[in-house]
Formats: sequence, structure tokens, C-alpha cells
Amino acid sequence: MRDSCEIYCYDERKVQKVQAALLQQNISGMARLFKVLGDETRMKIAFALCEEDELCVCDAANIIGSSMATASHHLRTLKQLGLAKHRKEGKMAFYSLADDLVRPFIQLASVHSKGLVTHAAT
Repeated sequence: MRDSCEIYCYDERKVQKVQAALLQQNISGMARLFKVLGDETRMKIAFALCEEDELCVCDAANIIGSSMATASHHLRTLKQLGLAKHRKEGKMAFYSLADDLVRPFIQLASVHSKGLVTHAAT
């Protein structure tokens, strides 16, 4: 069984509709989002921020089993993409999710990944 078309033909209406929709999207931004969350350490931190409303860099470092410098680097990356925000309180730096849209995204990834593990086993 081949996994590609054996002849070349396409539905012009569908192609034009999707191409027009693509022009309205920030595809490179979407790809960066998945690239940032494609890192296992950053995904752990994002998940941790779903479990707790706010974590200091020290908390994050202990959760992921890394140095404070490593945790800080990953938190900064999440912040730069707009997934996390931070605040300073004296000598402490605290991070939280940037907005209410991030949490369901991470939770959906968690639910879907459980299905992948179950599905892969069958």
C-alpha cells in the first residue's frame, strides 16, 4: 500500500481556501511556540506552572532537578515567547503563566500525550 497519491490532481477550491487562511495566520509564531514547548525541560516547567500559580526560580530548579541558571534560562525563554511572565520581589524572581490561554493548551497536551502512550501500546 502506497502512502501517497498515485496521480496528481487537487481540489482547487480547498487549496485556495486554506492558502487564504494561512495568509491570515502567524505560522512562524505558531512554529516557535511548538519549538519552545518541544523542549522537555521547558514543558516540565510549563506543566509545573499549570500546577502552581507561581513559582520562584529556585522552586522551578528543584522541580526539574537543575541548577538555578538552567531553570532561569528556560523560564526566560518561556517569557520571551509570551508563555510566562515574571515579577521581582526583593531578591526573588517569580514566574507564572502569561495568560489564561496557556493553561488549557498545556493541559490539552497532557491529555493528548496520555492517549499517545496508550495508543502506541496497542
